[in-house]
Amino acid sequence: MTNHRSDKVGEAIKRELADMIRDEMKDPRIKGLISVTHVEVTKDLRYAKVYVSILSDDEEERNITLKVLEGAGGHLRSELAKLLKIRYTPQLIFKFDESIEYGAKINKILAGFNRKEGE
Repeated sequence: MTNHRSDKVGEAIKRELADMIRDEMKDPRIKGLISVTHVEVTKDLRYAKVYVSILSDDEEERNITLKVLEGAGGHLRSELAKLLKIRYTPQLIFKFDESIEYGAKINKILAGFNRKEGE
């Protein structure tokens, strides 16, 4: 059985975090395009796994960007507490989401097959 409250809180966190990262984070170490792809909130609303996609060609830049987000987690959490009207603001745990890169890789492979068939 799904917990609708945690799903709603997750969607609200996703929306607000995406806005905050895009508009307020001015750290020069952040490279590439950052997208918040999914947020999983525990049933007790204490923890939130925030899945982010970082579009960058350099693996090291992605790791640095993820570390910057983790370092800013406390600030982002306090800003979320001001915006969301819930008793407890979940602790943010940032995870790298590879699904977009995986999908792009599959599309590239399929495009190669389509070109070979057309020859």
